[in-house]
Amino acid sequence: MKKLLVVVDYQKDFVDGALGFKKAETLEEGIYNKVKSYLNNGDKVLFTYDTHYENYLETREGKSLPVPHCIINTEGHNLYGKLMEFKDSKNTFHYNKESFGIAPKDIISLSKEIGEDLDEIELVGVVTNICVISNVVTFQSQYINTNLIVDGTLCASFNESLHEKALDVIESLTVKVIR
Repeated sequence: MKKLLVVVDYQKDFVDGALGFKKAETLEEGIYNKVKSYLNNGDKVLFTYDTHYENYLETREGKSLPVPHCIINTEGHNLYGKLMEFKDSKNTFHYNKESFGIAPKDIISLSKEIGEDLDEIELVGVVTNICVISNVVTFQSQYINTNLIVDGTLCASFNESLHEKALDVIESLTVKVIR
């Protein structure tokens, strides 16, 4: 069985930086262990990075959320905590995304590296109701016959109600959600 784990935006700025929140901190050990398990089994892991530039406040997102975060080449853009250990690990892929989800054209390119014959894609990370759900939709569009799973115990939002609502919507998209 070919599996891929997608760790969505588990970056310093979302955990204890500009947009950090306590619930995100509690995910570190669980995400770390899950990544370790995937890699030990010979599976692949994709880390997505929310990526912005110096002109962030001039962008559509920056006008709606005027908090500079995940600016490329800053500490806040880096993976958080122990996950930095996987920065150069074999079978890991690292992708800077400039929107909530991976751009459809880029998922096609990534699928050539990751493989198109995946049996299962599991997603974890932050923020459930923004980037996690956006990436679920993107992966579901490219991998139409692949089983998708979201481990909701390893996802978080700054708003618990929105986290739960997002998991409900993800489930309604015929994605298995672990709660």
